[in-house]
Amino acid sequence: MQILINNKPTATEATNLSLLADELALPAQGVAIAVSNQMVPRTAWDATPLHEGDNVIIIKAACGG
Repeated sequence: MQILINNKPTATEATNLSLLADELALPAQGVAIAVSNQMVPRTAWDATPLHEGDNVIIIKAACGG
C-alpha cells in the first residue's frame, strides 16, 4: 500500500503502526507517531491500522542544543 511518511510517498507492507515501526527499524524509545494529525500513543500502535493514503508523521527525539 502507499502511504505518506513525513510527506514522502512510501510503499509499505505494514498493516499497523507497530509493524511500520519495525519495518522502518525505529528505535524503541524517543519516537512519536501521528496519523492524520492525531498523535498515537505507543501502547496503541498494535491496534492502529494503516490505510491506503494515510498521512503518517514520525518525530524522533534529538539531543543537543
